[in-house]
Formats: sequence, structure tokens, C-alpha cells
Amino acid sequence: MRLRTLILPAIALLAACTPGHQARRDGRDWPGYGGIDENHYSPLTEINDGNVGKLGLAWSHDINDGGSALSAPIAVNGILYFASGYDHVRALDASNGRELWHVDLKATQKAGRKMRGAWGIRGLAYDDGQIFVGTIDGRLTAINARTGHVAWSVMTIGKDDERYISGAPWTFRGKVLIGHGGADFAPIRGYVTAYDQATGKQLWRFHTVPGDPTLGFENKAMAMAAKTWTGQWWKYGGGGTAWNAMAYDPKYNRIYIGVGNGSPWNRKIRSPGGGDNLFLCSIVALDADTGEYVWHYQTNPGETWDFNSAMDIELTQLTIDGKPRDVLMQAPKNGFFYVIDRATGKLISARNIVPVNWASGIDVKSGRPIENPAARYPGGKAAVVYPSPFGAHNIEAMSFNPQSGLVYIPAMDQGRVYIDPAEPLATWRHLDGQRISVGTGAPPPGVVPDRKATSFLIAWNPVTQREAWRIPMPGLRGGGGTATTAGNLLFQGNASGKFMAYAANSGKPLWSFDAQTAVMAQPIIYRARGKEYVTVIAGARFPSAIGLPREWNYRTQQWRVLTFALDGRAALPPVEPVDMPAIDDAALAIDPAKATLGAAVFGQRCSICHGANAVSGGAAPDLLASGVPMERESFESVLHDGMLVERGMPRFEELTGDELTGLQHYLRQRAREVLAAQAARQPGDQTDRGLNEGQ
Repeated sequence: MRLRTLILPAIALLAACTPGHQARRDGRDWPGYGGIDENHYSPLTEINDGNVGKLGLAWSHDINDGGSALSAPIAVNGILYFASGYDHVRALDASNGRELWHVDLKATQKAGRKMRGAWGIRGLAYDDGQIFVGTIDGRLTAINARTGHVAWSVMTIGKDDERYISGAPWTFRGKVLIGHGGADFAPIRGYVTAYDQATGKQLWRFHTVPGDPTLGFENKAMAMAAKTWTGQWWKYGGGGTAWNAMAYDPKYNRIYIGVGNGSPWNRKIRSPGGGDNLFLCSIVALDADTGEYVWHYQTNPGETWDFNSAMDIELTQLTIDGKPRDVLMQAPKNGFFYVIDRATGKLISARNIVPVNWASGIDVKSGRPIENPAARYPGGKAAVVYPSPFGAHNIEAMSFNPQSGLVYIPAMDQGRVYIDPAEPLATWRHLDGQRISVGTGAPPPGVVPDRKATSFLIAWNPVTQREAWRIPMPGLRGGGGTATTAGNLLFQGNASGKFMAYAANSGKPLWSFDAQTAVMAQPIIYRARGKEYVTVIAGARFPSAIGLPREWNYRTQQWRVLTFALDGRAALPPVEPVDMPAIDDAALAIDPAKATLGAAVFGQRCSICHGANAVSGGAAPDLLASGVPMERESFESVLHDGMLVERGMPRFEELTGDELTGLQHYLRQRAREVLAAQAARQPGDQTDRGLNEGQ
């Protein structure tokens, strides 16, 4: 651990040291992923729709740790805490950006081959003087909020387990809860685990799918869930990872778990006789003290499209049919917006927020979708399904404003072709290592979605289940996470590099800031030294190009913490344009067979960070413009020896010499295709190269 402690502001130090101090709920603090009430809402009004035009940059902090920049910061007692990359946590004076301490948890070194690219730490949590963070190697760590010293660290996964942690922890009643990811890469059985905040001792664990029946079930909920599975599902893991959002409900003392997709995606493989496959794609309510099952609502029974329900969960009270109802709201991947009774888990209403074709609606009485059978790609026949696995709504946080009564959803409209894999379903198996193991096949020629993918910000009325307004966003996935305030404001960044403030009631643009790179993380609003601030982390995290006029370059964009206040006078340094074109080695004669092998290796291991067809979107270096793959010794040092592990690049010591050679031939083949496409363009054509190649 590298630690640097400076003198904290006296007031913040006193508050942080107060025994039993909790984050205040009056809006001065933003202690966790969802803010003070899980709604990504602030009751502060100093910055409002009448003066937001005076908002300016108060300070910025450059991030140079490598890895993702999609983390949600938190703020408590005038101190801003944020994570960057895979293992760095920092505390800054929220009034001026001065660094107070920095902890390097060395997760990339400890993770080894288990490390997944593209996803760094997505969020932190605060409670009772401690910061809690999960890391990619599977650890949950408690850090003293005042000093930065590690109080305790526990391993939440088994030895040589393929699980990893990227999501934020949740804190409640002296406990801290964490889930994990990994079901798209290995035979994983999902669970969440609660630990004692003071000691790190495990208090309870709840599995989200049943295990091998011959070993017995942990509880009645697992015995119930097992009746909804068929075949030998446990050999495939089952999935159901809680890899992103949850929510704590103090009124009912429950924790709500957003559960992920099946492992593999294709139900015909993991559960060949059908079945609902509980608790995949469900919201599960657990007793916060014991972890015992209370109720569940499943958005996609028998899920087969990666339509997981791990998206953020909002809690509030709505007046429905003249009566106040405690509700839970979620917009999962599948395209519908759900309003659910928190007391009972029963569906109140659901309606699609984007066009969908996998179902014609949700039956309110049964709570089940009215499915289109053709969407399950039966009998080996391909199906174009809307939404795609990216979902109508993904990890970019939505928010709810109780004053406007609207929910603000970063949404997408795009489809995907689903078909069974080429090999017989009975012989399908998970692939090991850094591979996506989904159980679906490559689309047949000519079968494609029937419209261009688009993205937009939707303001949705959860009572009437109607859209109030929408704002188009740039590219295929152009809208970042949202936060809203009692000052009739909605803050959101976007993929084109703008950080925006809109009127929460009407969507009218009121203010913008050029962040010089994409702003996809969620903003937070809080007070420090008596003044209101807005903070967001800026940085492009797209593996592939998403259809922007100018795609972001990993090596030339600067990831930053940006903090704004009324009458802020700071400025970002000017950007000097840097052209980094694809490069080639004319002496290399491309061997088509070797390039084909390299394309397969790239698709299985590299594309998840470096982009489909090697077209980077800014989350990782553009390999077509890199000299490393052109020099064999350097290439082997990176891939075999892990020379860049600390920068977030996994090692792949299992790759053979032929596979490395294939990668070199594939990347040079792609570079020549890109250079040829650029040469063929008309003068003045600024279209992104990835779009010219069908990305």
C-alpha cells in the first residue's frame, strides 16, 4: 500500500472522528452509490434552475492510474472519495481538490489471470468512519476514512475462483454487503455476502441460484428455486451474479438484490427442459439482519438473452389510484419499466420504455411477460431481438426526482441476432480464461437488426407509465449516468464530452461544460465548507467505437475528477490535437490462415477491452496504432509476462506461439483495411473509421 496523509480540515476531522458518526441525510453528504435515499437525488437547492448558468469549474484532479473511469464518487464531511482503475482509492478536500490520502490495493497484481479488463471499481460506500471498496481480485476492503489506513480486508471468493468484483458495496445496520461478477466467463453460481463493518467477519451469505441438489440446499429459498431448473444446471454454474446495483430499505429493514443473467445465456444449454430458473433476472428482497428470503419478482422467467436485472433500484412512495404506495422502481435491460410494491413484491405496473419484440407486454395479474416464442430462437433459427444484450438501460444510473415525479433513464434502442452455437447443445461447455462464454452462435449472413442503433435520455412518469420528454444522445450508447436535485436540475454527461444540466421538469438545456472526453459516470451533489458542489468523473470507457463524429483515444484523452460550484473560475488546460493513425509493417506478408486464427483469439480475449474488429472506443489502447504488436519480444512481454498488469492489461500466458503470431497477422490485416478505407474517403469526410467498417 502506498499512503500519503496530509492535514485534514479541522471541522471534517472532528466529524470523521466522532464515535458512531453516520453520513448525514440532509443532503450535505452523498455516502453511497445511490446517494442518501437510493434515488440519485439531492435535496440541495443552492444550485438551481435559476442560477445554474453561473456554475463553473471549481477544481479538477487528473487520473493517471489506468483502467476504467466509470466510478461513482462519494462525499462525506467535506471530503470527496473516489476510486480509479482497478485498485486505487483517494480522498480529496472537496472544496479545493487537495489530495489527503491515496491507497493502492494492488488488486491487479493479486488477481493474476482472473483479472477482467474494461471494468474497474464502479463505486464506494461510507459508514461509521470507514470507506468500503471491492476489487477485481475478489477482496472487500475497509479503509479508515480519516487516515487512509486499511482496517481490514477479506477475500469474498474461493481460491482460483473466476469471480471478480467491480460493483459498489452497500452499507446498513453495521453491515456491508458485496456481490460479484464473472458468470459470462466461467461456470459461476452467484451470491451476495454480508460482513461485519467493524471486523470483516462474515455474517451471512445468500446464493441467487441453487447448487447441486445432491449436496443439499442452504435454505428453503434454494429448495424452492431448484424446482424451476432442469437438467444438470449446476455444472454450468447457473449465473445469477449480483454484479452491480442493490438498495437498502430502512422502512422494512430489507436489502434488495438486482440479480444478473444466466450462465450461459442460452437456457437450452443450462436448463434444457425449460423452467423459470429462479432467481435469475430477479429482484430479491432479503431480511437485512439475517439474509433470509422475503420475496422476489422475476422480470424474465427462463432468461435467455442476457436481460439481467442488475440495474439500479430506486425506492420511493407514489400515489397510485389515490393511495400512497411504497414502491421499488427499476428499468432493467429488457426494455420495460417496473413499479413494484415494496411490502409484498407484487407488480403494480410495467410498460416498455423502448420498442421491444421479445414480448408484447407484461401481464399485471400474473406479473409475467407475454412472450413472443420466436424470440427464443427455437430450432436453431436465428432471431433478431430488441433490445440487445446492452439493454434498453444499462449501468448508467437513472434517477428519481420526487418534486417533478419523473424518473430519468439513459436509454438505448438497438437489437441483436441470437442463434444457437454451431456445436451440439448437449456438448457445449464454458471456455476457460478471458473468454465470453454465452452459449450463442455467430449470426448467419444477411440476418441483421432492421434499424440503426440509437440512444437517448428519457424522462418517465412512473405513475402513468408514460414518457414525459426525451433528448437524443450521440452514438450508440451516448448518455451517461444521471443525478437530480430539488433545485429542479438534472445533471448528465454524454459520450461527446459534454457535462450538462437540464431543467428536471421540462428537459430544457440550461448549462454545459466541455470535459474534453466522454462523461459516462454518474454525478453526485453535496456540500463542503458550507457550499454546494457537483462532482463527476470524466473518461471514455467504451471498448468499441460507438458512432461518434470523433471517437476518444485512450492515449490522448485525460481522465479527470471534475468539481463544479457557483462562480467557479478554474479551467482545463487546452487540448492539443494528436493524430494517431493506424500503422503498418509493409515487410509483413499477411497469411490469411494465421490472420483467421488471430481473429478468433482477438474475439475471445481482446475485443472486450480493445474493441470489436480492433476498433477501439477509448477504454483501452488502440492496438492498430500501437507498435507493441509489431515487435515480437515486446508483444510476448505484455501478453505472457504481464509487463502491463499494473496498468490494467491482463496476462495471457496460455497463448501459444502460433496464437501470438496469428494476433500479429490479424492486427496488421485490420490496419491495412482501415488505412485503405481512410484513403478511399472523400475530402472532408469525418466519419469514424469504425462506422465505415460496420461497427
